[in-house]
Amino acid sequence: MSSSFQASILVASPSHPNSVAWSEENLVAVASGHIVTILNPAKRFGSRGLITIPPGKPFSVGFIERKDLLSDCMLHIALSRDSSPQEKQYRENRPCVRSISWSPIGFASNSGCLLAVCTTEGHVRLYRMPFLEFSTEWVEVMDISNMLYSYLKTTNFQAANFRVSEGADPSQACFDEGDDDDLPISIMRKELKRRRLNALPVMEVKACSQKQKNTFTAPRLRSRFSKKVFGDGCQSLITAEEYASRNAMLSSLIVAWSPCLPQTSGCGISSANGLTSSCSVLAVGGKSGVLSLWRIHKPESYSIINSPDSNKTVLVGLLDAHDTWITTISWSLFISDASDPLLLLATGCSNGSVKIWQACCRRLVESSEPSGSPFSLLKEVKAADFAMATMVSLTVSGQSSNKMLLAIGKGSGSIEVWTCDILLHRFEKAGSYDAHNHAVTGLSWAFDGRCLYSCSQDDSTRCWILHGNSLCEVPIPSNTLGVEGSADVPDAFCSCLGLAISPGNLVLAVVRAFSTALLNPMYEARALKAAVEFLWIGGQQLEISSTVCPDFDVKIFPDFPEKELISWENNIVWSLNQHEPLDKPLVVWDVVAALLAFKQSIPKYVEHIVLKWLKPSVGVSANLSEAIKCLSEISSRKLQLLNIISKLVVLKKVETDKLDGKSQLLEVIGGAEDERLDWTQLHSNSEMELRDRLVGYSFTVFLEVASASHEKGTKPGYWVPIGTAQMEQWVAIHIKDIKNHLKLLADEVRTVKKSQRPSFCEYVEKEECSFCSASVPFDSPDSAICQGVKCDTGNDPTHTLSRCAVSMRICPIAPVWHCMCCQRWASKFAPSPLFRMTGYPSDFKSNSDDEHPKPWCPFCGIPLKKLLPEFLLSPSFV
Repeated sequence: MSSSFQASILVASPSHPNSVAWSEENLVAVASGHIVTILNPAKRFGSRGLITIPPGKPFSVGFIERKDLLSDCMLHIALSRDSSPQEKQYRENRPCVRSISWSPIGFASNSGCLLAVCTTEGHVRLYRMPFLEFSTEWVEVMDISNMLYSYLKTTNFQAANFRVSEGADPSQACFDEGDDDDLPISIMRKELKRRRLNALPVMEVKACSQKQKNTFTAPRLRSRFSKKVFGDGCQSLITAEEYASRNAMLSSLIVAWSPCLPQTSGCGISSANGLTSSCSVLAVGGKSGVLSLWRIHKPESYSIINSPDSNKTVLVGLLDAHDTWITTISWSLFISDASDPLLLLATGCSNGSVKIWQACCRRLVESSEPSGSPFSLLKEVKAADFAMATMVSLTVSGQSSNKMLLAIGKGSGSIEVWTCDILLHRFEKAGSYDAHNHAVTGLSWAFDGRCLYSCSQDDSTRCWILHGNSLCEVPIPSNTLGVEGSADVPDAFCSCLGLAISPGNLVLAVVRAFSTALLNPMYEARALKAAVEFLWIGGQQLEISSTVCPDFDVKIFPDFPEKELISWENNIVWSLNQHEPLDKPLVVWDVVAALLAFKQSIPKYVEHIVLKWLKPSVGVSANLSEAIKCLSEISSRKLQLLNIISKLVVLKKVETDKLDGKSQLLEVIGGAEDERLDWTQLHSNSEMELRDRLVGYSFTVFLEVASASHEKGTKPGYWVPIGTAQMEQWVAIHIKDIKNHLKLLADEVRTVKKSQRPSFCEYVEKEECSFCSASVPFDSPDSAICQGVKCDTGNDPTHTLSRCAVSMRICPIAPVWHCMCCQRWASKFAPSPLFRMTGYPSDFKSNSDDEHPKPWCPFCGIPLKKLLPEFLLSPSFV
């Protein structure tokens, strides 16, 4: 087992496979017993979030005759409700977490992620971060199980082809009302024996005392429940098989979010403001073998002041996937120029069968009711040994755009790998391997399908690479990059219960349970249950044999193996390139952490990696001087990444050891004054280039709206520039540094301002202090200084006000969005085209569109968040 560079102790031990999930906003959730623990991997001893699982309420699914309580199909229901001989002890049993899954980023009302949680009672709920409540307990926003029950109830449970018998007497029935925990079946039988058959013809299971139950009279109960469930005059019963089937339909086992569906032309759902909204599909598998598919939309607007939690949710299909329990689900997205985007789905069940499905994204987005499943079956992989499919992992290969990779983990410990040509629907088995001695509990592809990680109950974690048509095991890197391990976490583990990979694919998180036999019974056994270990995998070998020669002097880096340095270099560059597309914000915590670790030991290596990453944009002779000259040819996303690296890695002073009471600081890479000035100039010019593009686009939209060439400014939801007057002042201050194209746009804006008063946007030339209403001059795009007398709180009457990073207007007193990288504030979101520019555009009109503005920092590209106090959990994107 490789050495971890950090670990976090959990208060309870997980009890199900795949117990850990890593979100796109860099939060790690662990299903540990009756709670979900949410961690920030950047702050090992920092605050945590919690989700305490409440007791579920059994659903009312119908009447059955008393004699059917002893039927075989009712046995598992009876046992689950008779877990203790004493009613008090039964009620004290707490449900545990069975499955968790993060949504793509942007589905929470604060632009974060939602967490889907499935419990052992079969309930599925969605939760968000408590950014308004100032609490560690996460907030429930949706109950998927209740929504499924409501739908099934309106269709009289016809989705499962149930048969209802007519003409039975409900006086000989037992009714499961389900307003709270059910009584054990044994207690129900004792009550039936003690009473005469005609004294209590119908039982009501309520959260009240036994004495209160005995006070209900037969006529009252019969009238109440006949009207409530079946309607007036309805005298219907269902069979025990139907009762068990309905109960299975509502007993969920596994949840999984799909990737965010792409916004293709003509297939978007139009909201009230005429805008196309993004969505994802939440799959919920249960004991019946049926998969319920829920299309969940992003909020129409984001806010950190209030939380409407208004996610539009639509049931788009019920997929009859398997004949038995669904135990595992995995998603992937296939985008090709030859066809519409396809959503790929893999499902596994308890008899070992695995099925691969596909659906057209257009059909999923357009579907408005579950009239039929939008998925079609591609392939069924049957298990010869009938070993349970405990894990599946599905991905589209980055090496071949039409190649799909499927990995299947079994309860026997074996792993199967399949490859598929998606366009030709041609499947090939790459092999079956006895990977572990016990059940596979974690399985995940990494590095675009070039690498597969697996873990098992036998406490082993392994790495595999697909070489041709065979799977080969390679060691997991053991180097901790000089970061000290977790000495306070003993190496006394007995099993692994899940793994997850960071957004940048450079860190692996593994959940491991402690063995009580190996712990000190007095000091450790009571407190230590499980832990999450974090391992560096950026140095992972991705080829069996490599003949690549390093393009750097190996003698400069004597403490690291040559092959591992080459792997780190290639994997970091790959990770940075993965963030260039616009479909997600920049979350590069693992990249920044790795570069900072390298900076402390071999700083020249960091500069080498950054220049290699810039080489395609700068040219063959990549160096800092050339990079400064070519900034206008670099994409906005790459400029934002460059800002993050230069500010948080290269120019950051890292505190090391303390000698003689003074902190020793590691200066900029190389330590040379000229290099420090070059990096400082590169960072400054990069931010200047991005601001130039933002102002140029704002002026263009201003002129388009002013000329009334279209109605963008009159429709709500479209991006309209605010702070045009402040941008004009910024242009006047930097007239010598800006491009000629921006100067021409500024002249046109001044001409429009003189000819007509802009009424279509907030055009405010003179600004006032938010506290004393004194006039505030424009001196800087980031801050303003008020010199009003009323603001005098001491000897100096001046104080500093923050300006919006997008509009350059003074921020209001109300809470505004914050960038944790550059420490800027924003009261308005930046336009989407800014992040999509491949260079400085010759014409900003070609970049104009009708997309929602992005809640991302215009200079760093990371998500903007509400600044929370240290005692509350918040994500770290860098």
